[in-house]
Parts: sequence; structure tokens; C-alpha cells
Amino acid sequence: MHAEGDSSVPDLSTVRAALTVACRAPSVHNTQPWRWVFDGGWLFLYLDTELHLPAADPQSRQLTISCGAALDHARQAFVSMGWFPYVTRMPDPHRPQLLAVFEFRPWDGPLNRTAARVRAIPRRHSDRLPMSAPDDWPAVLDTARELARPHHVTVDEIADSDRVRLAEAARHVTSLRSHDRAYQDELQWWTASSESHQGIPAAALVSATEAARTDVGRAFPFAPYSNRRADLADQSRLIVLSTVGDSPGQWLHTGEALSNVLLECTARGLTTGELTQVTELATTRSVLAELITQPGVPQIVLRIGVAPDEDTDLAPTPRRPLSEVFDFRPAHRAHRTS
Repeated sequence: MHAEGDSSVPDLSTVRAALTVACRAPSVHNTQPWRWVFDGGWLFLYLDTELHLPAADPQSRQLTISCGAALDHARQAFVSMGWFPYVTRMPDPHRPQLLAVFEFRPWDGPLNRTAARVRAIPRRHSDRLPMSAPDDWPAVLDTARELARPHHVTVDEIADSDRVRLAEAARHVTSLRSHDRAYQDELQWWTASSESHQGIPAAALVSATEAARTDVGRAFPFAPYSNRRADLADQSRLIVLSTVGDSPGQWLHTGEALSNVLLECTARGLTTGELTQVTELATTRSVLAELITQPGVPQIVLRIGVAPDEDTDLAPTPRRPLSEVFDFRPAHRAHRTS
């Protein structure tokens, strides 16, 4: 048991600061489905099952990926603050909602790219508008693959010749989902909810005109008419993050890899946007699997490009107060690492 004030673990203020950063992680429909508990020595990450999306995400795959992104955001934030977290993932098979446990050691080693990625966290946002082509794309793609490899996640680029097929698959999902009342009700709730700290704000939505100029996108409810970036044809690159299997542990790792790739892109001045709808249905997921070069299970598609300078300084998407997603429980001991 760690004693209060023990210098071998981060203090409560440091934990709060790191988790405030971690909670800027992206999540499906901005649900923010994570729950953190700190007991004075160990930090526990739980999946908030109350935020389950039964129509869009019946297995909680996307929610778990979202929590993986928050896990990686937290890990990098702690390292930047002088603490190295040893992470045990999925520690208790009888408690699947317990996703990870952090045990800490002081860290004074090199930060390498960690500092730049942590600084990028407040700037990262999902861009649904047309983008210019990313600069030095081969180096970006190589770096994305390098960052995903430790998580056993593969990164494939969608070839230009395959974009039409992927766009057709995305439109097919939209058509099928348009007749799914439960799905549409769920989508409307998360884009028009009265809860100001969750969901996708109106400012983050695009109009029908804008959406029509992006060949592969997600069909959220349209914003009122606008025609931003009217002179810009979408030249974003598309990559797919895939895993060998399709288990909760692999979903968690996918989220961690996604976080690393997103933050590295943002640190390089690039803009990103996550696409999940083409992996929600088996039919379109199988189409996506045929477009990647290595056998695997597609988990998420990512758009990467460059936004005009005037569009890079946007208001941040709202987040739940830390008090809603974090508890300090000195007596809590859900799991102890060996």
C-alpha cells in the first residue's frame, strides 16, 4: 500500500492534470465512455457501460477503442510530467469493464516525440470538410505504421483506385442505416442532445453541400447550409487500422495506436478525421477487408490531410467535467499488478 505523500507515485494534483489532458481523446459520437479511479498508488481505467450505443455499437467495440485512445493520451501525459506508467490491460477476465491498470515509476528519461504529441492534444479535432493532400506523405505513412506496430495494429493505405469502392460502401451503410429507426434515434440524440458536455456540437457538423464534396465521410445530420472550403477538392489520404482478431484487448490496442497516429499527425500540422461507420456492419467491413494489403480485421478508417490555416484554430469540442469521470478512492483495490 502506498502511503499518502509517497514520492514514488504521482500526487493527486498530477493525476488530475494528466487525466484532464487524457479526456481530450476522441470518442465515438463524443460519448467519452471512460471512468478513472485513483487509489493513491494505482490508476484504474473502466469502460462506462452506461454510455453503451446499442444500435451503432452493440459489442461496445467503438467504445473500447475510444477508451484505448484515452489510455494512450493519459500514458503520454504522465510521461511528459515525469511519470512512467506500466500498464496492465484487461487485467481481470471476470470484470470486462476494467480495461487497464496503471502502476507508476518516476521518469527522467528522454521524451523524444512525446512532448510534441502532448502539446498537440488541445489542437487535435475531427475534420469532416475537404482537405488538401498531406505533405511528405510517405514519411507520414511510415511513421503511422511504426507507431501502430507495438500495439499489433497494422496500417494500410487505401489506394486511389479503391476509393470509389470504399465510397460506395460508405453510401451503402448510410442507405441501410437510414431505415434503422433505433440507429437514427441514437444518432439524433448524440448530435442534438441538451447535454452540453457530450455529443457532437452543431459547429462540428457539415452541410449537405460540404458533405457532397468529400467522397468518403460519415452521414451525420446535416448542418444548415454553408459552403466552407468551396474551392478545395478533397485530397485527403485514407488509412485503415486493422488487427489480427476482433477481441476487446485488440480494440483497446487499436485505440492506443489511433491516439499515437492522430497526435503525431497533429504535431506535424496535419488534420485528421476518424470514420467508423464502414466498420459497423459485416457487409461493408468485409469490403474494407478486401481493400487492405494484409489479412486482418478493419477497425477504423482515418482521413489525413491539410486544412486551410484559417480553419485550424477552432473551438474545442466540449468535454465532461473531470468530476464526472474521475474518482479518488484511497481504499479502492480492484486489481494489483504483480
